Amino acid sequence: MYINDYFKTAIWSENKPEFVKSLNKASNKYIAEARKRDNKIIKKNGDFGTSHHSTPLTEDNDFRDFRDYVGQKSWEYLDHQGYDMSLYQTMFSELWVQEFSKKGGGHHSAHIHWNQHVSGFYFLKCSDKTSFPIFHEPRTGARTTKLKMKPDLKGVWSGHELFHIRPKPGTLIIFPGYLEHEYAVDFGIEPFRFIHWNIQAVPKEMAKRS
Repeated sequence: MYINDYFKTAIWSENKPEFVKSLNKASNKYIAEARKRDNKIIKKNGDFGTSHHSTPLTEDNDFRDFRDYVGQKSWEYLDHQGYDMSLYQTMFSELWVQEFSKKGGGHHSAHIHWNQHVSGFYFLKCSDKTSFPIFHEPRTGARTTKLKMKPDLKGVWSGHELFHIRPKPGTLIIFPGYLEHEYAVDFGIEPFRFIHWNIQAVPKEMAKRS
């Protein structure tokens, strides 16, 4: 019998700790600036539940090696999915760092990244006491299947509707932009900081003109 795995959704992850120290240092100024920008909101509503977002990191040379690595891995990810990547070049459409409030309550509701081919996270500050990403089954019809999962399939909840990853500093995750995801509520017990990005595969001729 032929086995064809159609409509599967790949989530790549690896431990890449060599970027943690340098990127934590490079991102400190961005988080400080973000906190300063958010001061008006914090004074009015308090800091509970705030997520401090940086300005874009796409032109900062301190992040160049990281961008090169993620761009190459994203190309490999799309190639692995069967796309003809000889025709395309990966380009960052967004790259930023964010940190959840030290007062707790930081989270992200379920969402997708519209018209982005690859999205990803790289964790700089986290532990088993902080927030973590949760991914949703993207196939609506498959969500109605409530068969019990095998016990060795770690991280899967609710009959394969949800999947979560508990990161540690240096964890890198790559996934398709269409994949719905959220972040669990953070309790502010320990710092939680991560880099987030979106990447598009652009036709090579178009990339040359940009």
